[in-house]
Amino acid sequence: MPSAPVGPAPQPTKQAPAADRVYMHVKQAVLDRRYEGGTLLTEGELALAVGVSRTPVREALLKLEMEGLLKLYPKKGALVLAVSAQEIADVVETRLLVEEFAVRRAVPAPASLVERLEELLEEQKLRAAAGDLAEVAVTDRCFHAEIVQHAGNQILSRLYDQLRDRQLRMGVAVMQSQPDRIAKNITEHAEILERIKAGDVEGAAHCVRQHLSWVKVLVRGEDR
Repeated sequence: MPSAPVGPAPQPTKQAPAADRVYMHVKQAVLDRRYEGGTLLTEGELALAVGVSRTPVREALLKLEMEGLLKLYPKKGALVLAVSAQEIADVVETRLLVEEFAVRRAVPAPASLVERLEELLEEQKLRAAAGDLAEVAVTDRCFHAEIVQHAGNQILSRLYDQLRDRQLRMGVAVMQSQPDRIAKNITEHAEILERIKAGDVEGAAHCVRQHLSWVKVLVRGEDR
């Protein structure tokens, strides 16, 4: 009886380089605020947490400092930088310029965009119900990014992508300090979607402006 052909032996899963593992570990913890602003991270602690030597830790921290998430202090460690009111204001101003333009270009919207926005809105509701703030922030950001991508301007899309980390970090920070904003965000997303579905360019642009204006209000220590 002929023997069955022997296939190639399964290859072991290739692990990411040590510096990349440290980078992703620290970055994700900063974005979802497990490492909050003002936290001092030491090379030894991070090496132990990720299971690597100190050399890749230094490499990862240098990269994160270049991205503006950390400030390195020789022989002490890396300080997680807090989100400043000025940074929030700058990000909101940039988002307003990009997103209002994008929603005007995206309307009338193709069925594929409407369907995707409906999916993201439902996912955001599920994440909110589960209390997963980090994932709520991700789906929130994806909702807006989807509209920007459908505007058809690749330069603006790349500019918007550069705001991703700041948006996610700010989103989690705001939801932690203002938990009622989660439900309000979902309601406002639904309003934007309804205006898009109706083909109402001015209405959609107005909803985007209103939706983003609350961030400026919160920066001033108020609420609406």
